[in-house]
Amino acid sequence: QVRLVESGGGSVQTGGSLRLSCAASGVTGSSNAMGWFRQAPGKEREGVAALYTAVNSPFYASSVLGRFTISLDNTKNTLYLQMNRLKPEDTAMYYCAAGMVAGRLLDPDEYNTWGQGIQVTVSS
Repeated sequence: QVRLVESGGGSVQTGGSLRLSCAASGVTGSSNAMGWFRQAPGKEREGVAALYTAVNSPFYASSVLGRFTISLDNTKNTLYLQMNRLKPEDTAMYYCAAGMVAGRLLDPDEYNTWGQGIQVTVSS
C-alpha cells in the first residue's frame, strides 16, 4: 500500500525558512515522479516542485524558483522541500504526491497518490 506522510510545516515570518519532509512507503514501482503541491484557500491546487525519482532533474514553479529546493533521499525513502526567503503568498496547505507522470511534472492531475497535507503559514 502506497503511503505518503508529510511533516515539518508551521508558522514563520517573512524571510524565514522551513523544511518539509515526506516519508514514502510502497511507492517504488508504482510511480516515476514525486512532487510538492500547495493549495491556498479559494485557489486551485498548484505544483511547486517535482522530480523524476530515477534522475536528479527537479522542476520548479516560477514563483518559487531560487527560493525552494526539492530533493529525494532514496536511502530514507523521503522527499524534502527546503523553503527559504518565505513570503506571505507562500501560505497554503502543502501536499506531497507520487505518480506515474507522462506529461507535465507540475500538473496535479498526473499524480494518483497524495499525503494528508501540512499547513505552512508565513506572516508579514
